[in-house]
Amino acid sequence: MTAIKPLVGVSACRIEVNGLSMQRCSEKYLMAAAGEVAATPMIIPSLPTPLDVASMIARLDGLLLTGSPSNVEPGHYDGPDSVEGTAHDPARDGTTLPLIRAAVAAGVPVLAICRGIQELNVAFGGSLHQRVVDLPGHFDHRMRRDVEGDLRYRVAHSVRVTAGGVLAGIWGGADDQLVNSLHGQAIDRLGDGLRVEARAPDGIIEAVSVVDAPTFALGVQWHPEWPRPMAAHNRALFTAFGDACRQRAGRHQGLAAAE
Repeated sequence: MTAIKPLVGVSACRIEVNGLSMQRCSEKYLMAAAGEVAATPMIIPSLPTPLDVASMIARLDGLLLTGSPSNVEPGHYDGPDSVEGTAHDPARDGTTLPLIRAAVAAGVPVLAICRGIQELNVAFGGSLHQRVVDLPGHFDHRMRRDVEGDLRYRVAHSVRVTAGGVLAGIWGGADDQLVNSLHGQAIDRLGDGLRVEARAPDGIIEAVSVVDAPTFALGVQWHPEWPRPMAAHNRALFTAFGDACRQRAGRHQGLAAAE
C-alpha cells in the first residue's frame, strides 16, 4: 500500500477588497504545511454560511489555524465591546470555533497559531485580554511597526516552558526558548480542559494544549511558521504535528483499503 500525504485544512479569513468579499490565507502557512508538515494543504474558506463541519472532519487529517489581523468577536466569550477600530471576522469565527471543537473530539490533530490559540481557548469556554498593552506590568506584544518585512518576525522574548508538558516533550525538555511576538490580544481565563504549556516573562500565556485530546492539540501565541528557515524548536512543532497527521491519514487509508 502506497502511503499518501495527509490532508491538512488551513483556515482562511474573509476580507473585503474593493467592495468584493475575498478569502485570504498567507502563503507562509501553506508553505509550512506542504514543507515541514509534509502534507497537502487545503484552504478552508470562512463563508457567511459555514461549510458542513462533519463533512470536513471526515476528510481532514489535520487542522492548522492561522494568525490574522482580526480578533475573535468578544460576544463569543462574554467580553466587553471592542474598542473602536478593532478588526473582526464573524465569518471566520462562525467557521473555526465549531470546527475546533469537532476536530478535537474526532481526533483530528490541531495546531493553532496566534489568532488560532485565541480561537482554541474561546472554543473551550475561555476568554481573552483584548489589549495586552493596557495591562499593568505587561509589555507590548504587538507587531513592530517601525521595521519592515522579516524583521517584524525577529525574536522578541523568551518563553518559560511547563515541565512535563506536551511542549516540553516536543522540545526535549523545559528549557526556555526565544520566540517572536506579533499579537495584541492574548488568553485571559483559560478554557475548560486546557493546560498552560508556556508563558512569556510577563506571565502572558504563550502555549496551551488540550488535556484529554485523543491526539495532537496544541496552540502557540507566536508565529513559528516564519521566518524561514525555521529555528529548530519551531520546526519541531510542525514535525510533531505532521507525525500526528500521518497517523490519522494512515487510519483513513486503512479504512479505505478495507472497504
